[in-house]
Amino acid sequence: MGHREDLLEGAKRCLHEKGYARTTARDIVAASGTNLASIGYHFGSKEALLNAALIEAITDMGNELIRTSTKDMAGPRAADLARGWDKVIARFAEYRPLLVAQLEAWAQLERSPELREELANRYEQDRAMGVEVAQQAVPSLDERTARALAAVTSAIADGLVVQWLLDPERAPDGSELVLGLQALTSVLTGTPSTDTPAPGDSVESSGT
Repeated sequence: MGHREDLLEGAKRCLHEKGYARTTARDIVAASGTNLASIGYHFGSKEALLNAALIEAITDMGNELIRTSTKDMAGPRAADLARGWDKVIARFAEYRPLLVAQLEAWAQLERSPELREELANRYEQDRAMGVEVAQQAVPSLDERTARALAAVTSAIADGLVVQWLLDPERAPDGSELVLGLQALTSVLTGTPSTDTPAPGDSVESSGT
């Protein structure tokens, strides 16, 4: 690898070990085996390097969690969705340092227009991928509906991450998430749901 790739890998290690807010340029240099001048040459600043590393890391994480949630999914039934969420939740522990780093980065958005734009673009890419996944699961969905579903799923995932980081034991599991969505749908449509995942209908493995 060249210095640019070394810097990115070193920055990713720092995100896992020290987080977003506490990582310094010297930390990245030590982790990457490069030098301070390389940061300026390839990225312009430590912040730009750290942002690039964060975007790459959360992109890889997001793609892997999508793969995990949809693996072996038989169909878009309530029990399938509940199991998909449980598979994702089961992998949060291995990604905890990165989830914390992402949360730290969110706190910097008002002070870093560059980071805000990069994360906004990342969310747009996530929604586009979500549209593809939704239409594969339910081919009858039109583009607008699939995009709305992708946006809602992303919002639920972000909220779930915060609740899980605060208290993993009391954060909702897959069946509770689906039950809540069904209750909301029933209120909005006036139609009771008949496809409810049973309590404890979860997975015990990481889904890998």
